[in-house]
Amino acid sequence: MTTNPGAHPASPLPSDRVNLLRERLSALEPTELEIIDESHLHIGHAGSRDGAGHYRVVIVSPRFQGLRAVASHRLVYDLVRDLMPHPIHALAIEARAAT
Repeated sequence: MTTNPGAHPASPLPSDRVNLLRERLSALEPTELEIIDESHLHIGHAGSRDGAGHYRVVIVSPRFQGLRAVASHRLVYDLVRDLMPHPIHALAIEARAAT
């Protein structure tokens, strides 16, 4: 893991964070997965000052079939819980069932 100078002591670089998210979310067997780093939109925000990132995840998975949005989001958060609040401060989720 590469570190980001001046950030939280164990804070990986943004590309490493995206890879971490991708690796964790692969457990949901997504048919589509887009991870967008939105950290630049939150410069100066408390989490950003500590070097943590803000991300948006768009994920389509058969595992979401028949689930309400809250249940789908819970599945995502359960896989990344240990990454929050560092190295990931915030995660916006768009989760849809595969058709």
